[in-house]
Amino acid sequence: MGKIILSVYISLDGVVENPAWTGPYWNDEIAKFKLDELFSSDALLLGRVTYQGFAQAWPSMTDQQGFADRMNTMPKFVASQTLETAEWNASLIKENIAAEVSALKQQFSQNLLIYGSANFVQTLMQNNLIDEYRLLVHPVVLGTGQRLFGEGSTATLKLTATTTFSSGVVALTYHPAQ
Repeated sequence: MGKIILSVYISLDGVVENPAWTGPYWNDEIAKFKLDELFSSDALLLGRVTYQGFAQAWPSMTDQQGFADRMNTMPKFVASQTLETAEWNASLIKENIAAEVSALKQQFSQNLLIYGSANFVQTLMQNNLIDEYRLLVHPVVLGTGQRLFGEGSTATLKLTATTTFSSGVVALTYHPAQ
């Protein structure tokens, strides 16, 4: 059975929206972390907004490490009530998101990886479907923007790993406390 892994860039004050602010912190260490993460996954789970941005950008990308090829060829499942069709090796999740995602966990043996997709993630958190949170905390305070844990969110998590990158970013890995 697959695990649902959330991997998100986050500011010190919890903002996850439009991560263009992460650029100055990107380095080879983070690139390796993200490469390993992607290659240990069977599929991507994405919200509509993240999917649309990725589907526009990734098909034309290439790299020597194979990250772009993996992104472009792996199956993607997109939660959206407004999209009528999906391309880029993607299938839509339109109805009962929690039940469909739960069924996907049974279909795959490796991870189902979520990038960004804050609104979709809120639904999964409310239904206790996220098995691991990988928060790449950037040393910046943004002040405004959509937060991962919004108003009314509750979670009890257990820290299971930390990785500090030379750029000042810290990857914090949490599992739900049980």
